[in-house]
Amino acid sequence: MTTPAPDDASLTPPPGCPAHGLGTEGLRRIYGPEAEADPAGLYEKLRAEHGEVAPVLLHGDLPAWLILGHSANLTAMRTPSRFSRDSRRWTAFQEDRVAPDSPLMPVIAWQPLCVFADGEEHKRLRGAVTDSLNRFDRRGIRRYVTRFADQLIQDFGPSGRAELVAQFAEHLPMLVMTQVVGMPEEYGPRLVEAARDLMKGTETAIASNDYVVATLRRMMERKRTAPGADLVSWLMQHGAGLTDDEVLEHLRVVLLAANETTVNLIADTLKLVLTDRRFRAHLSGGHMTLPDALDQVLWDSAPMSLVAGRWATGDTELGGQQIKAGDMLLLGLAAGNVDPAVRPDLSTPLYGNRSHLAFGGGPHECPGQDIGRAIAETGIDILLTRLPDLQLAVPEEELTWTSAWISRHLSALPVRFSPRTSEEEAAAAGTAPGTPPPVAAGPVPAQPTAPPAVPAAAAAIPRQRRSWWSTLTGRLRRR
Repeated sequence: MTTPAPDDASLTPPPGCPAHGLGTEGLRRIYGPEAEADPAGLYEKLRAEHGEVAPVLLHGDLPAWLILGHSANLTAMRTPSRFSRDSRRWTAFQEDRVAPDSPLMPVIAWQPLCVFADGEEHKRLRGAVTDSLNRFDRRGIRRYVTRFADQLIQDFGPSGRAELVAQFAEHLPMLVMTQVVGMPEEYGPRLVEAARDLMKGTETAIASNDYVVATLRRMMERKRTAPGADLVSWLMQHGAGLTDDEVLEHLRVVLLAANETTVNLIADTLKLVLTDRRFRAHLSGGHMTLPDALDQVLWDSAPMSLVAGRWATGDTELGGQQIKAGDMLLLGLAAGNVDPAVRPDLSTPLYGNRSHLAFGGGPHECPGQDIGRAIAETGIDILLTRLPDLQLAVPEEELTWTSAWISRHLSALPVRFSPRTSEEEAAAAGTAPGTPPPVAAGPVPAQPTAPPAVPAAAAAIPRQRRSWWSTLTGRLRRR
């Protein structure tokens, strides 16, 4: 007699299915529904099973090493002689095992950028970016943040309700970055839409990239004859002698990377302020500064969960694992930040402690972290000052996240507060009611065609005869 199958047997994924979380050799996948449902839980399973460095499977069941230990992460970051940033070293690339439409390609496909360079070439390219970013007056950055934060708050202030991810966090960084780059302000809203679409890898990602590239090229042409105090002009004038394509590609990376990470930092900090009674009390009571609060969030909710990657330059050892030449290593920023070796008690506050991994380390440490912190810190301070009775509008248990293999995003943060009249908001912001946003001085170039509307459900990288990323980079290099 055959034993009846349980009623839910058809719902159990078979071994080897991406939904199961395990590959055919028993290695855990860091992609798919199980991994994305609870990334932190997955990291702790891997730590218990393997220690500081764990073997995992990427999309297409390609093998890699996920670094879970704080110390091991720093070792990989700080020793480029052992762990290179050049993705062309990856054995899977050399053996043609990476599909052209792989979701990995947007992150690991080699490009002539400082983030994929080592040695003297990295110094040349990175030096130009760092020198140019360091020329910005932080007080000037804060003035931009204050102006745009006030404008965003004026939009939803009279209603007494807002959704702070979509109406605040996802807009503020890109609006500020338009000024850093040297663009007219009216480009900001379109760039927000294009950047979000491009990072998701949707069907319209190529069109969105075309919009970003066309906008940057127009700005470069304008700055060639009328340079200003902005990133475009300084990169073009730098003694490193960047080509036009190198200037363009670094501008695009700075624009997109600054937006993605700062959006997450603002959203996660606001979420913690609104849901942790002790946190809010300390903040408002003067026992914790906002910079301290940001550091706590950078420890607990790194804007990027992991970074791909590093590639072993030869056979080596890390965290007790034998790494082969050409193996890929993933920097586990979120996992390293909760390593029991450095944080035996996760409830202990870490105010002012900046030894977290959120901005990386070593020669590839994030060059724009000060600007990102300034945008987040000033924007949140303005919001809490303008709306002092800000409260979460739903139970904390109803907040949801969307996760991918490299990051985790708060989906929405609905809030309520005492409505602010247009006159009150204008007085707080120092502008007259109905005043349009100020426009940058000088002639405004014709705007490129706006990216197409993005379907709400289009979030997965489409399967095409050529990957959207290879098509995207091909078009960019032909320009």
